[in-house]
Amino acid sequence: MNNIVSLSGGKDSTAMLLMMLERNEPIHSVVFFDTGWEFPGMLEHIDLLEQKTGIKIWHLYPRIPFEYEMFHRPIVANKGPEKGKIHRTGNGWPSPMRRWCTARKVSQIEYFVKPTPNPVSCIGFAVDETHRIKDNSKTPKRYPLIEWGITEADALQYCYDKAYHWGGLYEHFSRVSCFCCPLQKIGDLRTLREHYPELWAKMLEMDAACPGHNPGFMKYKTVHDFERRFAEEDRQTRLFK
Repeated sequence: MNNIVSLSGGKDSTAMLLMMLERNEPIHSVVFFDTGWEFPGMLEHIDLLEQKTGIKIWHLYPRIPFEYEMFHRPIVANKGPEKGKIHRTGNGWPSPMRRWCTARKVSQIEYFVKPTPNPVSCIGFAVDETHRIKDNSKTPKRYPLIEWGITEADALQYCYDKAYHWGGLYEHFSRVSCFCCPLQKIGDLRTLREHYPELWAKMLEMDAACPGHNPGFMKYKTVHDFERRFAEEDRQTRLFK
């Protein structure tokens, strides 16, 4: 059995890797998929993790840059009267029903794993996240944190105790993924705008470049819609004060 650690860089997968090392579990390789949309603090964390543990972390990247996928890729219809023809350009923002970004990530990790004999993909789901388990890949999986009864809170505290802080990301967000993820909560978007204005400005640029056929960033609202909402909320707060 060759354990391949799928490292998102968040608190759970970080705790999983560190605990596996503490338990002297054999690790074939550690893989991190860099979407190009990571928080700078997350990339710094990955570098620090590699330096402190001394273990090689393989960086995987999309075969086609995500921004090309989002804005420019010709999309060929696979059914209907336009089957086989280009019927739109760009995938637009991902959505719960159209998570093309996740599909690319899974595909690239599977490609990396393929040459490995008897691979087992180690996923960092905590014991209070069993509802997230979906076996949609060809590689056998295991969930070490669930095996060991580790909760999300346990994992975060464990990482803090080991002096991993992500530049303060977990002081602002309960879950850290791509900074521009449409699946995050509205409160997290407000926090992003307040504490990471340069990333919020990047999201506004992306939103302006998004194909017209895209149904919006979240719940048929664009990032610019949220900008107007948050600006008005700020104005109301100032008036109240």
